[in-house]
Order: sequence, then C-alpha cells, then structure tokens
Amino acid sequence: MPSVTQVVRSVLAPLTRTRVFRAAGPRLLPVAERLLERLTGGRVQVSGLLVPSLVLQSVGARSGEERLTPLMYTPDGRGRAIVAGTSFARERHPAWTYNLLAHPDAVITVKGRRRLAVHATLLEDDADRERAWRLIERQWPGYRSYERNSGRRVRLFVLQPVRELAQDAAGRDGGISADATGG
Repeated sequence: MPSVTQVVRSVLAPLTRTRVFRAAGPRLLPVAERLLERLTGGRVQVSGLLVPSLVLQSVGARSGEERLTPLMYTPDGRGRAIVAGTSFARERHPAWTYNLLAHPDAVITVKGRRRLAVHATLLEDDADRERAWRLIERQWPGYRSYERNSGRRVRLFVLQPVRELAQDAAGRDGGISADATGG
C-alpha cells in the first residue's frame, strides 16, 4: 500500500510540471523557503516536506562569495546525494551548477543539523545519467520532463561526502538517505 507521501507526490508531481508552476515557482518558493527556515531554524524546507532536501553551501563561480541554495536531492543508495540543475525548466542552467563546476568542494546541510563537506562530480556518461534519472524519477515521477522542456542537458551532480563537519546540539547523527531526511 502506498504511503501518504507517495500519494501526495503522485498528485503534486504533475502540477509541478505545468507552465503556471514553472512561472510562479522560482518567485514564490524561495520566499517560502526563507520563511520556513526562520521559523524552524533551518530544520524544515518546503521541498523537504515531500522529498529529501538539503542546503548547498557553495562558492560563487565569479564572485568567490558563499552561496546557500536549498535543493531537492536523491539518495543514490551508496551514501551519496544526486542533485539535478533543473531550474524549473528554464533555458539557462542554475547558478549553483556553475559554482560546483568552478569549485566542486562544498558543504551540505541536511535538516538543519547534519553538515557534511562534499565533493561534487558532474555526471557526463550517458549510462550514469540514465541510472541517476531513474532514481530521481522513482522519488519524483516525471521530474525529467524539466530537462525536455528546458531544451538543454540538465546538469546532474553526485555529492560525495568527504567528512562530517558538525552535529546538532543534541549530538544526533543524520545521513544522506531518504530516512534521514524524511523522504
């Protein structure tokens, strides 16, 4: 029997592929993410209510400044996270993908408490990309349509944990798995 989350995902997934969502999402979701971050101390993300989510801390490709980006991710089953630069099916790659290409060493925070240093690797091999897309679409059906609608090859990255940086105040441990993120 499907879980409540799976049922909600199957209902919402088609809505996220509409033109209205692709137009409104980039404007409304960042505002909602910032509000929820303030209210929960970064432990809850809007996207994290339905799928595993993290906050990527990267270095700006041109500015050299720290950038924080909330992202959906997919656990790969080997302790790594897959992130997709879909950018709501826009024609341009999202800025965070340029940052990872220029500076592949980054930090991720999962549920506001698990901080991990990671190394990002761009998936370029077609077979690796297909495997990644299958995992992503198991988690969020139809997500690859963003690639088709954008007219570009979406950048897929694997985030490989290098070391844990800090735990939350209670000393709890998390991980890069669907269970650790509520997904």
